[in-house]
Order: sequence, then C-alpha cells, then structure tokens
Amino acid sequence: MILKLNPSKISEQKINVIVDALKNGGLIVFPTDTVYAFGGDPFQPKAIERLIRLSGKKRPDFSFICDDMKQAQEFTAGLDTPVFKEMKRLLPGPFTIIVNASHQVARLFQTNKKTVGIRIPQNDIARVIAKSLGHPIISTSLHDEDVILDYITDPVEIENRFHGRVAIVVDGGMGGNLPSTVIDYTQATPFLVRAGAGVWDGLDLPVRK
Repeated sequence: MILKLNPSKISEQKINVIVDALKNGGLIVFPTDTVYAFGGDPFQPKAIERLIRLSGKKRPDFSFICDDMKQAQEFTAGLDTPVFKEMKRLLPGPFTIIVNASHQVARLFQTNKKTVGIRIPQNDIARVIAKSLGHPIISTSLHDEDVILDYITDPVEIENRFHGRVAIVVDGGMGGNLPSTVIDYTQATPFLVRAGAGVWDGLDLPVRK
C-alpha cells in the first residue's frame, strides 16, 4: 500500500493508519531528509526480525529516528553536556549521531549493544510518525541493487519492489541519493564514520576504515 503525504499538510488520519501498522509489527518505508528508509516499532520483536531480513545483513546498522531530543534521550546512556550541545546544534538535520546506548537498547536487540545511532531528520513526515508512535522508529536505509544508484528514490518503484514485504510505503515525494553524515561521539574526540549529506565542521578528520 502507498500512502501519499503532503509534508506541508500532513493528514492525521493517514498518520494513524501508519502508526497502527507499526504497532502491529508491520514495516513501513518512509522519507527522511536524506534517503528513504525501512522503519519498524522497536518494541515489536517481529519488526526487528523483519528489518534484519530485509536489510540482507546479519548485523545491519540500525538507527533510531526520533521526533526530538527528549525522545532520543530515552535510549541514550546519559549525554555529556558537550555532546548534548552538539546534538542540539546539528539536529534536526542530515546527521546520524552515535552515542552510548541505554540498557533498554540492549534489551530490545537482545544483545550486548553498547552504542546507538540517533537521527532527528529535518523531515516533518518522519518526525510526526515518531511523535505519534510515542517513541523512536527503528530504521535502516533502503538500498538499491544497482551498483551505481545506491539508494532507491522513487516511492512507486519502492512499492513495486517491496510489495507484500512492507505494510506501507509512505510517499513523501522523490527521495535523495545521499545518506546522512555519521559521527561517533562515544570517544573523547568525535570521529567521522561516514561523510554524507550533512556538512560537519570536522570533515577534515580521517574516515574510519
């Protein structure tokens, strides 16, 4: 199913349909301020299992799509003041911030996971879904099989490819083809993990191999 949403006038009725699908363990594809992404409810174990299968990886890089900093802090192990200020400076925006995870994250994944990727995208659709859900969306980017075009950008193509494997494709218009910039703030010195759409002051740092 495709649900088309107008970012400037988001339908509450359609948001409720999306949230119901998530709470029932279904997956969605939704727009962010960078690329389209798979999303699920982190409190639904079936959703996590389905995301892992769709990603095609044994240990995919999940992130939490949050409405705001208050929602994000529920899944972090306490943020130092400098890190909190950096996150407030960069977010909402096209960044994934890696920080120390709360014990709740390890329980959700049933692993000894110590870090978590936090995203607050500059995209009203993504944030409204997270706000209405009442907690972050667990997410991973939607890759294309094309070796040149790394991400699928057309919602119609997404629906054709993943029909039956996701509950809803949220059509917020054409997506981007450049992922978020990923920065690791778990060490004393922030570390650039991946250069992407976000312009970060520390982009002269070496990228982790």
